[in-house]
Amino acid sequence: MKDNQNFFERVYDVARLIPYGKVTSYGAIAKYLGAARSARMVGWAMNGSGLKADVPAHRVVNQKGILTGKHHFQGTNLMQQLLESEGIPVKDNQIQNFENYFWDPAKEL
Repeated sequence: MKDNQNFFERVYDVARLIPYGKVTSYGAIAKYLGAARSARMVGWAMNGSGLKADVPAHRVVNQKGILTGKHHFQGTNLMQQLLESEGIPVKDNQIQNFENYFWDPAKEL
């Protein structure tokens, strides 16, 4: 379990760097951390980030810009509301013009 905790903390460290008004994907974070096949583990980390108010989990979506983690947020549309408050357009649970808002940690860090 300790290895998972360390991995989760590394995921949180990357998530904290996602700029306001940008999003990234579970896979992009996994790839950046040298664990390209661990996108699902990044998802588990984001699911467990609720106790960490400084982790902007709403900025992490799937590779197609779909808000797959939205059911882990309180309220029915909190994830979407948080993204829209940053100027990111969402329609039918998917970020519109995803490529315009995508932040790739491998290129940016």
